[in-house]
Amino acid sequence: MQDLYQYDEEYRDTIATVDADGKRIWVYPKKPKGRFHSQRVVVSVLLLLLLFAGPFIKIAGQPLLLMNFFERKFIILGQAFWPQDFILFGLAMITFFVFIILFTTAFGRIWCGWACPQTLFMEMVFRKIEYWIEGDANQQRKLNEAPWNTEKTVKKGTKQVVFFLISVLIGHLMMAYLIGVEQVATVIKEGPAAHLGGFLGLLFFSGIFYGVFAYFREQACIVICPYGRLQGVLLNKDSIVVAYDWLRGEPRGKLKKAAPTESSGDCIDCKLCVHACPTGIDIRNGTQLECVNCTACIDACDEVMDKIQKPQGLIRYDSYNGINEGKKLKFGPRLWGYISVLTILLTLLGYLLFSRSDLESTVLRLTGQLYQRTENGAISNLYNVQFVNKTFEGIPLSLRIENFPEAKISKVGGVEVFVSSNTMVESVYFIEIPTSKLAATKTPLVLGVYSNDKLLEKVKTNFLGPIKTTR
Repeated sequence: MQDLYQYDEEYRDTIATVDADGKRIWVYPKKPKGRFHSQRVVVSVLLLLLLFAGPFIKIAGQPLLLMNFFERKFIILGQAFWPQDFILFGLAMITFFVFIILFTTAFGRIWCGWACPQTLFMEMVFRKIEYWIEGDANQQRKLNEAPWNTEKTVKKGTKQVVFFLISVLIGHLMMAYLIGVEQVATVIKEGPAAHLGGFLGLLFFSGIFYGVFAYFREQACIVICPYGRLQGVLLNKDSIVVAYDWLRGEPRGKLKKAAPTESSGDCIDCKLCVHACPTGIDIRNGTQLECVNCTACIDACDEVMDKIQKPQGLIRYDSYNGINEGKKLKFGPRLWGYISVLTILLTLLGYLLFSRSDLESTVLRLTGQLYQRTENGAISNLYNVQFVNKTFEGIPLSLRIENFPEAKISKVGGVEVFVSSNTMVESVYFIEIPTSKLAATKTPLVLGVYSNDKLLEKVKTNFLGPIKTTR
């Protein structure tokens, strides 16, 4: 009884992929099959098709998604966003994290098992290729333990070459989302010498993906990704997770030819759920940070239950309270609180997005400058004006002073400003006001930004003048 207790509790002291000496235990998961795996294959194919098609999808001639951090150019759903829209980005990130919290609290790590790119590529691409070249788990294990011969060299070499080629493809895909598919095509066409930075970027991403999917594998989910560790604060007893029905399964017992006793549970301790797990855990020990809810253990257990003529679902999607008390998912105060916050954030984000101006102007007095007196006795201030065109069409612009008829504004150089599509332009302007019209040292001004006599927006600034003295 003591040995059983130690076995059950040992998993709490270490992770399944590290031995007592701190060395990595390589995981050889059994080739999955079953109804959940078939559904995941369909979902994975659709998501991977969308992922690879993304850089080629255009909305009104613009990419579906472009995150060009190098040139500070961001396009989402065909709409351009600039660093000046950082408040929108920050709010979107907060909304996303609240959604993740809400979703995880209710449904556990379904994202990890069904939609995370790491899982999709690892389990549905690289692992499938490994099964195709080297065989199932036992064949892979025997091949690794075998001495190096022609068969092992060919299989291992072929696998690594295919892995690297797919990693190069994924690296190009990542760069397409960063700099645009046209730029990637240019880098490929003109060669590394003409685009050394782009070539090094492609090489870097390809190497990262190759290292992750060929060697690091499940450690990315266990060691690097913080999502698993967040389960401790996000999950509760009502959260839907991949769970083992201990009430039905315990006590475990080996399958015997004679009729089982009434005290034995449905679990025959075949350990196929452990062999099928891509992170090497025993789901019968309960929810663990390594579990990515991939459902491989569910399919393996259901197959065994069919063979021994027991009902499926010994391992299934359920909650602690669902198993222990037969309760279904319910929306408690915690979930309703998250839903309320998420609703407010989505409403605010939607309002800001729809009310976002296509043009953003910033007017700043030139640093280190106070004011100047002109020959005609007026006071002059020098301003630096920055125009950001968030559209994909060029805009001619001019400035007018809205609240001070006596003030005059003129552009240095005298040429009208033209802001090309999705670009930023800076110009310098003089504003002059007769000294007799200044009633205070600081005079508030409202500048109107016009395009072909159409008012686009109003910007506020201050005009500095001499200190007024009283006699």
